[in-house]
Amino acid sequence: MTRYIAAYDTESPACLAAVRKIVRMHEKHAMPATFFIVAQLLDENEAEYVALLKDNPLFEIASHSYTHMVLRDTPEFGKAGPTEQFPREIVDSKRRIEDVFEREAVGFRAPVSFVDGLKSAPDALRLVAQAGYRYVSSQAWGPSWSLPALLVRPFTYAEEGYPELWEFPPCGWHENLLKGNNDCGPVRVGLFPPAMPETIPDRYIETPEEEFAYNNKPFIDKAIADGMPLVSLIWHPWSLHRFDADMRMLDMTFKYVRDRRLASGTFAELLDDMKHAN
Repeated sequence: MTRYIAAYDTESPACLAAVRKIVRMHEKHAMPATFFIVAQLLDENEAEYVALLKDNPLFEIASHSYTHMVLRDTPEFGKAGPTEQFPREIVDSKRRIEDVFEREAVGFRAPVSFVDGLKSAPDALRLVAQAGYRYVSSQAWGPSWSLPALLVRPFTYAEEGYPELWEFPPCGWHENLLKGNNDCGPVRVGLFPPAMPETIPDRYIETPEEEFAYNNKPFIDKAIADGMPLVSLIWHPWSLHRFDADMRMLDMTFKYVRDRRLASGTFAELLDDMKHAN
């Protein structure tokens, strides 16, 4: 069974206006979602995020660090922040989210994510395990930091000494880069030959329909065809709102998920799936 998981890297002040509209679209379709939240946003707008997300049974709340500090050196996004700040980013963010939403935060997504999840970030991985997270969703690039990120089956960090900690890789484009919304000029994303040429436009996309056609539909269809346990695209509320304030892309995507009769859920629910399967 393939489970579709809507997920959002909620990482900047500009996300709040978007989350208001995203929540309404999820309620329209009764579609679950996981919100990976940068805890610092709660220091600034706790009451509004609580009102939007806390008591809604559709939503899982997970950590996206405390300040969105990078946790390992990357070719595209610079060097990692100082390791002495890792406990705040990983451990304190979990506590802050749990205090605000009064529920356990079982998942963590590293800022910008990596080619191999947290395998090459042992200091961060150790803290993630010690903090009590039960899954990570941070393998979100293709080979050699290419895009789109390919479909990858879930795995555990058993080889690194953490057999109970799962990695749930998302797939597809970082949609802000597909749209040119990164505001830092061109980013090296191409892999040749492309593994999924149908997902490679010849320019930045310009409409929600193109986003669905180049990114969402191909990955949903391939996940079903390949019998993948999950398909979860890489979405950022601020970028979704800048490109598509009416959230038309979400509307058509959720309709397609229902048309394909996919199970939907959160990453926490996928964790239960994997435990029962093993």
